[in-house]
Amino acid sequence: MELRHLRYFSVLAEELHFGRAARRLSISQPPLSVAIRQLEDSVGARLFERNSKEVRLTPAGEALRASARRLLRQAEEAALEARDVAAGSAGRLRIGFVGAMLYRGLPQALRAFQARHPAVRITLAELNSGLQIAELLHDRLDLGFVHTARMPPELQHRLLLSEPFVCCLPAGHALARKRVLAPADLRAQPFVLFSREVSPDYHERILSICAEAGFQPEVRHEVRHWLAVVSLVSQGLGVALVPQAMRHSALPGAVFRPLDRAVAQSEAYGVWRAGPVGPLVERLLEGVAEAVPQA
Repeated sequence: MELRHLRYFSVLAEELHFGRAARRLSISQPPLSVAIRQLEDSVGARLFERNSKEVRLTPAGEALRASARRLLRQAEEAALEARDVAAGSAGRLRIGFVGAMLYRGLPQALRAFQARHPAVRITLAELNSGLQIAELLHDRLDLGFVHTARMPPELQHRLLLSEPFVCCLPAGHALARKRVLAPADLRAQPFVLFSREVSPDYHERILSICAEAGFQPEVRHEVRHWLAVVSLVSQGLGVALVPQAMRHSALPGAVFRPLDRAVAQSEAYGVWRAGPVGPLVERLLEGVAEAVPQA
């Protein structure tokens, strides 16, 4: 049974006249008659009673008519959905993100994207970079926002932003009176650090900034989210080096000071499975790049 057969059957069931049905279908009568016989053979029952005077549906034809209309409607809807997905106006996006992206324009980009594409269903999962890469490889995410450029060959990535690290201090700290800090100013301070387990890249990057300034930091606390880093600093439990975007976290009790020299940058990448970039992924990547807050 083919959709073509059901379409021919449905038109003939409405017209109950082979000539009129053939004209509506833009075919001649013989192909229509052949298609109806093929459908009857497939169903195993006569669908029409026909003679020289009339054509009418059999009970089997009456039973098939509603189902044929439903199947044809579903096929049309499926085709429309496929076209919408191909055009990027409908579909599904499963997105992973590291917490710092909440201060790097991701919420604003998602809000604008959803307003332009209301038929797209978006699901979000906050995951560290390593977990996002694993989920992408298992096809459980469509797009990730990560801190690392170290990717397996099955994935592609794009740099979305590169920003400096800044110093995060408790508001009442003596160093907070300075407008600009040198990394060496932090030599004797207890540190709150991003966990090596969660992001080896960030952990090593911060340690390298301290090493270049000639000291090894005294790490008092290791946590799994940048917001937790800033929160502990705001409570007076240490100092930290954090991506510049974390200044937008607006946690009371924490202040941010720039460093006096160029150091390792904090970077954010969009990552997806290798191959052509789908229109939905491309539009969201562009939206995030445009929504990155200015320094």
